[in-house]
Amino acid sequence: SESLLKNAVNISNQIGDLRGKSFALGQLGHIYECQNQYNQALEITKQAQFTAEQDLQAKDSLYLWEWQTGRIFKAQNKTKEAISAYSLAMNTLEDIRQDILTANRDIQFDFRDTIEPIYRDVVELRLSLESSRQVTNKSLANNANNDNLTSVINTVNSLKLAQLQNFFGNNCIIDAFVQKEVDKIIDNTTAVFSTIILDDKIAIILSLPNGRKEYKWYDIPQEKLFAEINEYRKAVQRYRKSFNLELAKNIYDWMITPFDDDLQKNGIKTLVFIHDGILQSVPMAPLYDGEQYLIQKYAIATTPSLSLTNPKPLNRQNLQVLALGLTEAANINGNQFPALEYVDDEIDGIKQQIPGKKLLDTQFTRENLEKELKQEVYPIIHLATHGQFGTDPENTFIVTGNNQKLTFSQLDRLIRSVTRNREPLELLTLTACETAVGNNRSALGLAGVAIQAGAKSAIASLWAINDAATAQFASDFYAQLLSDSKSKAEALQAAQLKFINEEGSRSKHPAYWSSFVLIGNWL
Repeated sequence: SESLLKNAVNISNQIGDLRGKSFALGQLGHIYECQNQYNQALEITKQAQFTAEQDLQAKDSLYLWEWQTGRIFKAQNKTKEAISAYSLAMNTLEDIRQDILTANRDIQFDFRDTIEPIYRDVVELRLSLESSRQVTNKSLANNANNDNLTSVINTVNSLKLAQLQNFFGNNCIIDAFVQKEVDKIIDNTTAVFSTIILDDKIAIILSLPNGRKEYKWYDIPQEKLFAEINEYRKAVQRYRKSFNLELAKNIYDWMITPFDDDLQKNGIKTLVFIHDGILQSVPMAPLYDGEQYLIQKYAIATTPSLSLTNPKPLNRQNLQVLALGLTEAANINGNQFPALEYVDDEIDGIKQQIPGKKLLDTQFTRENLEKELKQEVYPIIHLATHGQFGTDPENTFIVTGNNQKLTFSQLDRLIRSVTRNREPLELLTLTACETAVGNNRSALGLAGVAIQAGAKSAIASLWAINDAATAQFASDFYAQLLSDSKSKAEALQAAQLKFINEEGSRSKHPAYWSSFVLIGNWL
């Protein structure tokens, strides 16, 4: 194959095909890379890179050769050179991401193999730099780690944006948000946890309001981590069995305990989690420190990316809710969804707290939703119906009346079309929804739900729970939201604490209260 590729280089030269020459040289460099002939591999890959730079149409190959250069440097333990090469690849990807992620839907399924490794390798390289710096000079590490950890967070942020664009196949949603400096939008009682899962490690970075960052890096194979998180998720959901506190304490011990002192010293009241992969599909509220749940110490929110979050306090003037619900059983494409007999109570309970309008069962249609939004300004939309966060946008939907479904893409277009000249939706609440256990792509649908629906915040359930408990939760949450000027995260916390503090009630089990998560703006 070496001779074939050399022949391809010659032919490309003869016919002036720079793109073809770039791919032939790049593949030749890859052969030498696989043979551990790194000097030769680097020389040929540099030629491929130079050739791609000559042809504006060859940028889709340019990032491949920049990435290949980074891998070669990494194999030679030249960490700084590798980071530099990987950074070039990421910059090139930023330029062409819209084209390669949305032009051909088939490419979407290769995303994990062709795009994600670049970002994850940079994170791993930067964290290895961090570790060696700490070993060699602790004081230097304290002075220098912030810039490096900020770069790690920015890389993770870019990966999140790429993942969401890839999942939704739409750049416009993401581009509608102004990119912000992460450190500048954290209020002084909020700390942010960022996680990133690598092949055999997990990194946790804490960002404090004063701009300081701390991190922990654990050696743990992905399979072991996935098994632990899935076991925890199943235990949290299984309300017929007593909750296994040991599982919740194990995760608390490696995720939160190393930072406990920092959180207390800085007077932190709210934790915002930017989770990676499988961690997006499990609640943080039931993590256990040996004496109490995490939600008993902090208000909690999650967001796919801080640059997609605009933390502004809720405007409580003229709050109105449009509450839509389904009490009847439904059949969507052969899938049966059971009746939700307490939905009427849920919606009536909400309307006792906030003025608004309800649309139930056959009235709950896309046409009626659009009509209401055009006639009236509703800062809050509450959807008490079955929903599903699937592995792609078409399988991420809510069930409406008359056995119809409304995808989040359709909901997004509908909301944006009628709110274009108004303030964005303050809050979208979804009860009786579900994410697939252990499925990273369905977790992406959940993570992007607020963004996709054009809302500042969303509350969604990770699994469907007892609908009497859901009705109680909804009423309590809105009552808290309207009292004492609580933030959305604090209102959610108060509603969850009410379940925990109810003496002798079986609803103290996390299955009843921890399903609900706040996504996006936590204020």
